[in-house]
Amino acid sequence: MSIFPSDLLAGYASFRQDDFTSQQARYQDLADKGQEPETMIIACCDSRAAPETIFNARPGEIFVTRNVANMVPPYVPDGQLHATSAALEYAVQVLKVKNIVVLGHGRCGGIKAALDPAAEPLSPGDFIGKWMELLAPAAASIADNEWMTGAERQTALERISVRHAIANLRTFPCVSILEGKGRLGLYGAWFDISTGELWVLDDETGDFKRPETTNLPGV
Repeated sequence: MSIFPSDLLAGYASFRQDDFTSQQARYQDLADKGQEPETMIIACCDSRAAPETIFNARPGEIFVTRNVANMVPPYVPDGQLHATSAALEYAVQVLKVKNIVVLGHGRCGGIKAALDPAAEPLSPGDFIGKWMELLAPAAASIADNEWMTGAERQTALERISVRHAIANLRTFPCVSILEGKGRLGLYGAWFDISTGELWVLDDETGDFKRPETTNLPGV
């Protein structure tokens, strides 16, 4: 029998001794009453960009789903397996979240793959390649821009992927109806791993801007 990774056991021991002990009452309350997060975050599965860490969230505060390149497929009720769509359905219909945030990040491996479609698949299934086809038209237009550097193309498509995901969110009836009634807000953000800076999508201009964080409660 394989031995469970020791670093994970050490992390668990630290969690039990520190975080769980200090928040035991909260965990018990969550166990008894269930979760009631107000915000869903759709993020990349990159280990360097964890939403719970970036937003300093406590247990039960945010409902997170993660996939390669923080993408949202369009609404296609075709009877196939759709993990992100299922999580979205649960967040909106059951948890009744008030906000959905699509969180992109710098140096995304999935975006890098989309910009290099000629690269050899990592496996016969080419799951990443097929998944990144959602961004194929945008990736092709950026990849052909000889006036941009590789880093500029990468950042541009990372941010476009956020806008693209929000557009696809609006193809889901449960999302578009609630947004139209003012009961659900859609937001986009991009996190720079190297600097720790968060850039927020301006819904009016479509630009990403660094938000003002001074004078906020708890800061």
